[in-house]
Amino acid sequence: MRGLKRLYFLLPGTEVARRIVDELLLAHVPYEHIHLLAGAETSLEELPEAGIAQKTDLVPAIERGLAVGGSVGALAGLVAIVFPPAGLVAAGGAVLFGALGGAGFGAWVAAMIGVSLPNSRLARFEAALERGMVLMMVDVPKDQVEDFQELIREHHAEVEIEGTEPTIPAFP
Repeated sequence: MRGLKRLYFLLPGTEVARRIVDELLLAHVPYEHIHLLAGAETSLEELPEAGIAQKTDLVPAIERGLAVGGSVGALAGLVAIVFPPAGLVAAGGAVLFGALGGAGFGAWVAAMIGVSLPNSRLARFEAALERGMVLMMVDVPKDQVEDFQELIREHHAEVEIEGTEPTIPAFP
């Protein structure tokens, strides 16, 4: 499977957004790969609105929770081997199960926190969204990034191309 990159575009309004969504769909971009975000005063109606994974810090929080939880769990497993609880014999499985349990618990706790925080990667767009602009995020194959940027540039001079995000995680 090819990796995806997320493209960011600032659009002057929903009419331009509607035209670009139609063009992207005709270019075979799946509907689920198009995400729009607007300020409170702007209605997106039937346009593909950004979901919880795009609006919140859910994904980065899960990534951090997996790393920290897995590390702490592995460390706890090592401590259990070195200083086994009374009457128990701990082996290498303690490290494995500690790491897995810690990663799972860390991801769960971090997800609960991350879902309540706005997406820190989108903070730079807040002022534009409050002025009525619309943020479009499009997930495209890595090898077609320039093609899609050129498509937008050719047909919509009023659109601000805001760059890309390195990779899109496989979840959610």
